[in-house]
Order: sequence, then C-alpha cells, then structure tokens
Amino acid sequence: MTTDTITTPSPKKLWLAALKPPMYSVAIIPIILGTAIAYQETGRFSLPIFATFILSAILILAWLNLSNDVFDADTGIDVNKAHSIVNLTGNKSLIFWLSNLFLLVGIAGIFAISYWRGDWTILELIALCCFLGYTYQGPPFRLGYQGLGEIICFFTFGPLAIAAAYYSQVGAFSLSSLAASIIIGITTSIILFCSHFHQVADDLKAGKKSPI
Repeated sequence: MTTDTITTPSPKKLWLAALKPPMYSVAIIPIILGTAIAYQETGRFSLPIFATFILSAILILAWLNLSNDVFDADTGIDVNKAHSIVNLTGNKSLIFWLSNLFLLVGIAGIFAISYWRGDWTILELIALCCFLGYTYQGPPFRLGYQGLGEIICFFTFGPLAIAAAYYSQVGAFSLSSLAASIIIGITTSIILFCSHFHQVADDLKAGKKSPI
C-alpha cells in the first residue's frame, strides 16, 4: 500500500509565486523593444526617459497585479489560491491602497516624461493602457470574466506600450514598431492564456468564462 503525501509550499515559495517576478518582463520588454527600434531607426536615445519609463512600467504593472488580487478576492475566485497576496497578508485594504500608491508613482513618472518632451501623447497612451488594465478585473467591467482578457492584454502590452516607448524617444510613431508590437502582444496574450489551465474549476465556480 502506498501513501500519497501532500506537500505544502514553503512561505518563501508562496511569496515568490504571489509577487510573480518573471511577470514584470511583460512591462519591461515593450519599453526596451520600442526604445531599441527608435534608436535603430533614428539614432536617438535618452537614458533618463528610458530609465524613468522602465521604472514607471514596473510600478504600473505592480498596481495591476495587486489590484487584480483585491478584485479577485471580492468575487471569491481566489479562495483556494494560497499564493494570493490578499490571502497571504490577510489585509485586503492594505493591498488595495498599496496598489494605488504604485499606480500614482508610476503615472507620475509618465507625467514627467511627457513634461520633458512637452508632449502629452505618451501620457494619453499609458492612461489608455491603465484603463484597459483596470477593465480586465475591475468593477463594474470585469472583462476578464467574459473571456476578453487576452484581447486586452494584446493591445495593452503590445501596440500601445511599444508605441508609447517609441514615441517617448522620437516624438513620432513607426510602422516597424507596430509590426514588432503585434508579435509581443500575441506572446503576452499566450502567457495569460496558459495561466488559466490550473484554475479552471475555481474560475467556473466564480462565473469566470476564461478561454479555457
């Protein structure tokens, strides 16, 4: 007779899973790619703008991840998710306000870039990204629960983010960056798509219609 042993992940592993360090590549890569294409095509590169954009993108994605945990806690979809930040801390209010702080600081960085350039197009593009990101899980939209998360992800981390990064360096748009952004958008959407496989049962209980 054999006995199955259920191993509980260590707190360190749970926190690493909750914080999702590799996930921040989806914020960094569009900025790097958009900036690289701008440099290749025009020879222009501003290190302060690039560094500020990278930091802002990381903070905005931190807001998105933390606020999504809060919104998921409201629906009960994460009740069995041990690596939810809300479940680990037991303090939903703290996570909500911390996420908003990250958003404000991130947007402040984008505001600074727009101010330096004397052009508010970048701020408008990133504001649109933030709005789409909110509609993914945030009430009353919760479009991710209608199976539209991958579409939102495509535009937010593909065409919009890369266009903003390119524009931040040269003050114009590019067909080359648009072509590259489609590849990045599809890749990022696939990452989100694959994340649904391990939580199909909980999704169904909470009324979430993921593509799976």
